[in-house]
Amino acid sequence: MADNFNFELVSPERLLLSEKVSEVVIPATEGEMTVMANHAPTMTTIKPGVVSVKLASGQVTKYVVFGGFADIVPTGCTLLAESAVALTDLNRETLSKRIEDARAELKATESHEHRTRLEQYLDELTHLNGILIAA
Repeated sequence: MADNFNFELVSPERLLLSEKVSEVVIPATEGEMTVMANHAPTMTTIKPGVVSVKLASGQVTKYVVFGGFADIVPTGCTLLAESAVALTDLNRETLSKRIEDARAELKATESHEHRTRLEQYLDELTHLNGILIAA
C-alpha cells in the first residue's frame, strides 16, 4: 500500500481540496506528472488540464485547472491554480466561453511574445475541450 501525503488544491476563489492522498496526477507544462509520497522537491508550472487525485480511501476525484503552479515536497504537494473547478461541475458553456475569450484576445494582441503564449493557451484549452467531449 502506498504512503499517503498532504495535498491541497487552491484557486484564488477558494480551497477546493485539502486531504491525505496516495497519488496525484497533474498536467505539468512539460507533460503529465504523477506525485506520490516522498517525491523529490520540485516546482513546476501547470497547463490547463485535468488533475486526478487518489484519496487515501482509494476514491478518485478529478478537477479541471486552468494554469498555475505546483510546489512538491516529500511530505506533500500544493497546487495553486489560476482557476479550478471539480470536473463534475464544469459545463461546456464555461469552457467554450474561455476558448472564445482567448481567441478574441489573440486577435487583439500585437506583441509577438503575448501572441505565442495565447496560441499555446488556446491549444491547451482546445485539447482539454476534446478530452471532455470524449469523457
